[in-house]
Amino acid sequence: MLVAEMKFPCPYCRKELDLMELNLEQDLNAIMRTMSTFGAHGHLVMAYCYLFGVTPYRIKAKKYRLLLEEMKRLFDAEAFSFEKRKYNISRQGIAEALDIVVKREFTSTLHNHNYLKQVMIGIAERERTAKSKQAERDLREKERRTLSGIRDGKQEDYCPTENLPADVKAGIEGLKKRLGIDRGK
Repeated sequence: MLVAEMKFPCPYCRKELDLMELNLEQDLNAIMRTMSTFGAHGHLVMAYCYLFGVTPYRIKAKKYRLLLEEMKRLFDAEAFSFEKRKYNISRQGIAEALDIVVKREFTSTLHNHNYLKQVMIGIAERERTAKSKQAERDLREKERRTLSGIRDGKQEDYCPTENLPADVKAGIEGLKKRLGIDRGK
């Protein structure tokens, strides 16, 4: 399918411009900006996008840009939906899922993210279980510390009034008088 060239003169310099070339340039700039947001996982995202048949760039730059934007939204949200259910997944979990998908041999190009989502569901469930177990361990540890008198990582400093220095005792007595607290002395 050949696309008719859409040429028009620049309103400023009267140079003849091609709309397809301008769109290609904008898409390629957006691709470069978006790729830098993935950091160490950029190679996995790029390999995953190649599974959708995004080459040659001259023809499919817009598709590649849209895929990258979808992946950026996934990485930023650290969550996805599948079959009306929302799953939370870490950036590391997304990278692990991308690695699994990229290493799999596909007979044709991908058309949607369903296979990636299926892989991410397993990882998200594993992360949720691990997080739940860690929260339970943390709660038990906090209960243990509370029962043993440790609060916020510090041992409670309880000292009976009899063992306090005389100036501290006098300060306490003065405070009791000002507050009107009298223990029947």
